[in-house]
Amino acid sequence: MADRIASAGMTGARVDARHIDDRADDEVVRFTADLIRHDTTNRGGGDGVERPAAEYVAAALADAGIEPVIVEKAAGRTNVVARVAGTDPGADALLVHGHLDVVPADASEWSVPPFAGEVVDDVVWGRGAVDMKGSDAMVLTVVRAWARAGVRPRRDIVLAFTADEEDSAEFGAGHLVRLRPELFEGCTEAIGESGAYTYHPGDGRRIYPVGAGERGTSWLALTARGRAGHGSKINRENAVTRLSAAVTRIGEHTWPVRLSPTVRAALTELAALYEQPLPDLDTPDPDELARGVEELLDRLGPAAALVAGTVRNSANPTMLDAGYKVNVIPGSATAHVDGRVLPGGDEEFTTTLDLLTGPDVDWEYAHHEIPLQAPVDAPTFDVLRAALRHFDADAHVVPYCMTGGTDAKQFSRLGVTGYGFMPLRLPEGFDYQAMFHGVDERVPVSALRFGIRVLDRALLTL
Repeated sequence: MADRIASAGMTGARVDARHIDDRADDEVVRFTADLIRHDTTNRGGGDGVERPAAEYVAAALADAGIEPVIVEKAAGRTNVVARVAGTDPGADALLVHGHLDVVPADASEWSVPPFAGEVVDDVVWGRGAVDMKGSDAMVLTVVRAWARAGVRPRRDIVLAFTADEEDSAEFGAGHLVRLRPELFEGCTEAIGESGAYTYHPGDGRRIYPVGAGERGTSWLALTARGRAGHGSKINRENAVTRLSAAVTRIGEHTWPVRLSPTVRAALTELAALYEQPLPDLDTPDPDELARGVEELLDRLGPAAALVAGTVRNSANPTMLDAGYKVNVIPGSATAHVDGRVLPGGDEEFTTTLDLLTGPDVDWEYAHHEIPLQAPVDAPTFDVLRAALRHFDADAHVVPYCMTGGTDAKQFSRLGVTGYGFMPLRLPEGFDYQAMFHGVDERVPVSALRFGIRVLDRALLTL
């Protein structure tokens, strides 16, 4: 992997950015491992403690002369914000954000202890290696390298290391946006997770999806009510039956194809990359659009996975709860559904759920977050694309809409346009998406070292 990085522009990087040196190479690995060792598991519902990692980040910033601001909504739910002053005080500021919390890990399922931060065969193992303490370490490494070399960006860079991204953001970015918006004064654009990683479709190409959109989050609570009674008697008002029917309808529903600008651009670029004819994406006929998009996805092969999950809204039943005894028909039954909505799709989603649930089942939002859209024809996207190509001349950079969401949703409420850009050059066979919330999460050392060079170039160019 190191040889491949060198052939992709390592020498040029050292000439252009001498501050990204051997010390930076060592720091990004050490910071990643150290952050993993701080167990910041977020179990949801307010159960989490990010403070140990936040203190580590704050100390690393302060050591470089960058003043950290500590913000907590509740004890232990700690956020760190700092500002690196640019040379042009009149320029808009750029936000770079990453979260410090991680999802739970069952140590019995792992090959290594998930919070040991072990480095084995030039790979850093542990919960958060990819999502996203490795990225946090990259950001820390770059700004510390700037401080040592006296490098200053043109525009202010605001750094935010947040709590609670893996749940509702109530203790993290949501709290910062509501109560400390002054910390982000002047910010118009943001860089965060998840994008700019190597996707290998298996044909020798290296595709780097850069985030330029997110589906909205619509977590639903369904409640069916009926007539309670004895389990031995016929009951046409059985709440469990009513709920089961609604859940089945939701799970089996095929949503119509709806193309956001980001997904449209992704399909267009992937079709060109694979020299495939592009269907009529402007047809008013929904059936023709669906056929055309599905046929193109089939022709794209494994590369289709980058867009297949974002050409439609989705709603997946995930939880069921009813009854307390096998011979008692309960008077109510509940379910939860994970819904994801494309930009502009909220009205259709609501109308469709009303129809699918029917008259005997009520539903409400348990958690609702907006979808996002960032322009792919903007100079910022061009800079991100160029930074990747500078260090990997054969990179195919395409816009990408996330199926889920990030803290970018929260910061968008301050008028900040967000892009997913935490670069990693990954070897063939490394399943990046499987690392998210997966067993044996890990990241190659060479990927982190590639990432700090690309990130450095992108931020200084921006």
